Amino acid sequence: MSETYDQTPDVAVALLYDGENTPRITAKGEGKLAEQIFQLAREHNIPLENDPQLAAILAQIPLGDEIPESLYRAIAEVIAFAYLVSGKRPPGFREDKEPD
Repeated sequence: MSETYDQTPDVAVALLYDGENTPRITAKGEGKLAEQIFQLAREHNIPLENDPQLAAILAQIPLGDEIPESLYRAIAEVIAFAYLVSGKRPPGFREDKEPD
């Protein structure tokens, strides 16, 4: 994930993850619409993942739908990295305590 790109990808897909439910497709588009999605993400400091293959797969999912179970691992990795680069923790996250 990165906050900077040399160029906007041809396809952009936005996900919403609330920490409780399965992530949903909240925006997707190609060309000018992809540029707008990326611009909004940049303006709001939302971490961006540059993975054209994953974006192409996610773009096939209807807007508003949850991601399918077959993509859970790939999306979990994206979400985990987004938390990491944002310096945030998922809701309910606890650091493991050192053993006594």
